[in-house]
Amino acid sequence: MLRYSLYNEAQVREPNLFESYGSDNSSAAENQQERLIKIGWITGYVDGEGCFSINLIRQPHRHNRRGYKTGFQVAHEFAVTQGASSVDSLHLLVEFFGVGAVYINRRYDNHKEHVYRYCVRARKDLVQAIIPFFDQYPLRTSKQDNFLKFAECIRLIEAGVHLTNGGLIRIVEIAETMNHKKPRTEIIRILRDYTPDTDLNR
Repeated sequence: MLRYSLYNEAQVREPNLFESYGSDNSSAAENQQERLIKIGWITGYVDGEGCFSINLIRQPHRHNRRGYKTGFQVAHEFAVTQGASSVDSLHLLVEFFGVGAVYINRRYDNHKEHVYRYCVRARKDLVQAIIPFFDQYPLRTSKQDNFLKFAECIRLIEAGVHLTNGGLIRIVEIAETMNHKKPRTEIIRILRDYTPDTDLNR
């Protein structure tokens, strides 16, 4: 299984949105029930609209800029997408996790509203806020499998595995089984043949 704990409890930052909103006279049982309802809302929302993704961006050495040792940068993202009419729900996620931000994806086709995305890309934020939450409160759809693979990739990156071609191939092989299961055979071929002095764009 890919499930694991990235850090010990002292290093994990608890999300802040689920602290009690009741009055000073509210009972502990009522506060706990309210907290569980909100947790259920978050996990259900992400089950329906969330995505965990690992992508590679080609970044070889060029004459005016030093690229990545392997020729690729690893991009990791947790995102939740929603239409403009429901964007307030994304701001609740920002408030809840205390990390990430909401971005607009403007649309000028036949859609009636722009699309907004709550995104968390910083590895520190993923490690300290996003992964611990979904590790403790698992998703109920196939996105749980994607989350576990995503978390495994982050663990490998934290260990520095992505700094070698062989390690990056391992991450790519996990990533190509996530979401739409897009084959990454071309990237794997390039990684196996790549040397730092090779310009991949020529």
